[in-house]
Amino acid sequence: MTPVTARRVLITGVSGPLGARLAARLAADPGVEHVVGIDTRRPPAPLADRITFVEADLRRGELAAILRVAAPQVVIHHDITQFPEPGRSRRHLHDLNVIGTLQLLAACGEVAGLRQIVVRSSASIYGSSPDAPAFFTEDLARSATLRTRFQRDIAELERLVDAFARRHPAIVCTALRLQPVIGTALDTPIMNLFRAPVVPTFLGFDPRLQLLLDEDALGAILAAVRVPVRGPVNVAADGTVSLARMLRRLGKRALPIASPVYAPTVRALARAGVVPAVDDDVVSYLRFGRGVDTTRMRAELRFVPTCTTVEAIDAVADRLREERAAA
Repeated sequence: MTPVTARRVLITGVSGPLGARLAARLAADPGVEHVVGIDTRRPPAPLADRITFVEADLRRGELAAILRVAAPQVVIHHDITQFPEPGRSRRHLHDLNVIGTLQLLAACGEVAGLRQIVVRSSASIYGSSPDAPAFFTEDLARSATLRTRFQRDIAELERLVDAFARRHPAIVCTALRLQPVIGTALDTPIMNLFRAPVVPTFLGFDPRLQLLLDEDALGAILAAVRVPVRGPVNVAADGTVSLARMLRRLGKRALPIASPVYAPTVRALARAGVVPAVDDDVVSYLRFGRGVDTTRMRAELRFVPTCTTVEAIDAVADRLREERAAA
């Protein structure tokens, strides 16, 4: 791994499966002196050496004191949540993503020596629609119609980051717009669909999908720390794949449902335990798909994913088959 130039790094959302792996990668880098990880819950397993865990809520007022003591040169805001936990409302999700980001940025503004902020954003900012371009470039987010709650949250979050960057030009702020991340260690609606016996699809629709393997999601964040880039950067694997082809590679059966009755049918099937619950953003994605242009990722971030979209799907499919064989 190319050494990271930062000496001290602070990561939010360190207790999640990707956050813990990201912290471990940084702690293993000889160019990093220390890593501080923040989360509202303790990590499920002990963190690696040179990682200090701090239990804290981004929405509370203690962040400024934590950041002053940690004195990070780089802050990685990884605590962005797309899907609500059971029993939690969409409003709670908004508070975590938007209010938490607002409080974090306010605390960052008081840290002397802070050089860089890397935010894990989402390609969901573009939405999914029938009139979408084949591949979204970063500038097209400004004209996107904000149809879902998460899409609006991400747009508001990025506006906060952009405003902070204008007020603090010495700090490089990067927003990584990741396409849906897949990996067997993740518990997301898309991965739940990958594990389901059937996948509810829209009758007459076969959208093009673009994904990203979890290892490459980590690689993109580390690349952003190594190569500071201002503004938003799309992150995705090369190529797209049709939904029908993806399901064939996963060995899954499609359950085609007519558009007018899709939502109530899926809700009824989810209550019966036949399929997992499907979020609004995932519903749109399964109907219309989405592709993003990754020119800036390659040219400026200088990051190239190790797996194409098809290879990422195949890697996950192989792992799922191994899990079923071992069960």
